[in-house]
Amino acid sequence: MASRSFWKGYLKLSLVTCSVAMTPATTENEKVRFHTLNRKTGNRVVSQYVDMVTGKPVNEEDEVKGYPWSDEEYVVLEEDELQAISLESTHTIDIDVFVPAATIDWIWYEKPHYLMPDDQVGEEAFAVIREAMASTGTVGISRLVMYRRERAVMLEPRGKGIVLWTLRYGDEVRDAGDYFGMSGETEIDPKLMELIGALIDERTRPWDPKMVDDPVQDRLLDIIASKKKGRRPATRIAKADADASSNVINIMDALRKSISADKTKRS
Repeated sequence: MASRSFWKGYLKLSLVTCSVAMTPATTENEKVRFHTLNRKTGNRVVSQYVDMVTGKPVNEEDEVKGYPWSDEEYVVLEEDELQAISLESTHTIDIDVFVPAATIDWIWYEKPHYLMPDDQVGEEAFAVIREAMASTGTVGISRLVMYRRERAVMLEPRGKGIVLWTLRYGDEVRDAGDYFGMSGETEIDPKLMELIGALIDERTRPWDPKMVDDPVQDRLLDIIASKKKGRRPATRIAKADADASSNVINIMDALRKSISADKTKRS
């Protein structure tokens, strides 16, 4: 079942505007979540802000945002001051620039959302914008207030809809060259490449969402079900991988053994 939209507004390109709705493309609602309890009473434990110096609880109306400018001094910002700096991008996604889709590295992508037309009147305008991006291999860049902050967003055509990605801020992404550039050029034996290629071919499968299932989640649900029925859950002890503990020195031999083992499993 499709989830309800959490944002509604307008998609705008120059003079073309249409009403749209958006919902997060991912969810964590199915994850097992725990509450912290008082073991003695069985009651839930709640968190509360306390004054770091006096140790006394702080009422919600007395909580304010403070920016530290020295070890013990803060600049206090009131809620109306924070709202005053928000831009006019709360309800409108105004696409002001397009860039080739292949030029945005994946590391800039943060959180995906599904964007779709919100009424029949705007379906044609929405479809025209989407298909124009798809045919030109471009994505739209805009700005939008989401999660209480203005963010750069990227609009990517996908099937009959558009995926809106929030993008990371410039100061959040580290330069890969600072890390990957330190390793020198290594000459690779062509025979090793041939063996690695064979191993990759042997292990290549079509993508399946089951490849990213969470086995820990399944075991947690089993434990919870057992406890509900009053049974003691089975204890699972992880076994050490014999191959991982062995000291393999010859890469060529290791690859040959890997290929042989994969073929044996297949048969």
